[in-house]
Amino acid sequence: MSGNTMRWTPQDWPIACAMIPFAPVQDAGPAAWARDLGQVAAAGFDAVDPTDSWLRLADLDDAGRARFVAICRDLGLTVPAISTSRRSVIDPVQGDDHLAYCHRVIDCAADLGAGHVSFGLFGPLSDAQRAALWFWTEPGVTNPDDPATRALAVARIRDLGRHAADRGIQVALEMYEDTYLGTASDAVAFVTDVDLPSVRLNIDIGNLIRLHRPVQPWAEMIALCAPFAGYWHVKNYYRMTDPSGVILSHPAPMMGGTINWRAAINIALDLGFSSPFLVEHYGGDGLGVCAENRDYIRRILAQRRTLP
Repeated sequence: MSGNTMRWTPQDWPIACAMIPFAPVQDAGPAAWARDLGQVAAAGFDAVDPTDSWLRLADLDDAGRARFVAICRDLGLTVPAISTSRRSVIDPVQGDDHLAYCHRVIDCAADLGAGHVSFGLFGPLSDAQRAALWFWTEPGVTNPDDPATRALAVARIRDLGRHAADRGIQVALEMYEDTYLGTASDAVAFVTDVDLPSVRLNIDIGNLIRLHRPVQPWAEMIALCAPFAGYWHVKNYYRMTDPSGVILSHPAPMMGGTINWRAAINIALDLGFSSPFLVEHYGGDGLGVCAENRDYIRRILAQRRTLP
């Protein structure tokens, strides 16, 4: 599958809220899930991605999953997708476990009627990253410059993609620094090597624009990656370069940061993009900024003459 089977309008295009503004609730129980999801609904969202840094939905038992579904239904929230975070299938210690987990995520998404999952090859935060104000200012885990490991990554993602196709699910691979999806050209090469219609790119270029190092201009990344776009995490950053060469970044609302999201989204739509969006934001009132970003995307969609 490559997108929605019926045309969405600007008003009902799925725009999910990420749960990264909330603390993990895996062991907190349904009352905590309902508290956080209630805030999402109160912010005007009708869709949520139960990001697994908040809740590993695929690891709940049948009763827990049914309770989660009931809470979402009562709040008027749909689940168009499930995103994973730091569950790399080539992690040197937990790669096999993460692969099995990602298969469970695919089955969970299919059982819930979610059409999309997002996987990445980025590893756990380092001690320095956890101690930093913004984790991306410190170096993290790097995928090895090793053809055999990259080939393993391709093979395992292809395995997931075949399973996803069998269950009617679309996989999106998240772009992230220092992974095999860490630049636009690397991401395109990787998804091309996987070579399955059920596997596309999550062109989360905000992950790259925020880096305190030279990066490719956002417009060039979009031009390369938009033809491969699937489920899409969107966020923005202010990016500043001092005359001395020092590069700094800070989270920004989508409309105000370095990336021109109106242009980026329109380029993707012109190429037939027809997957849900996920709005994210770090710092401050993350939920409030996500709600503003949702409304901004809807204005962009409404101002187009036609949609895919």
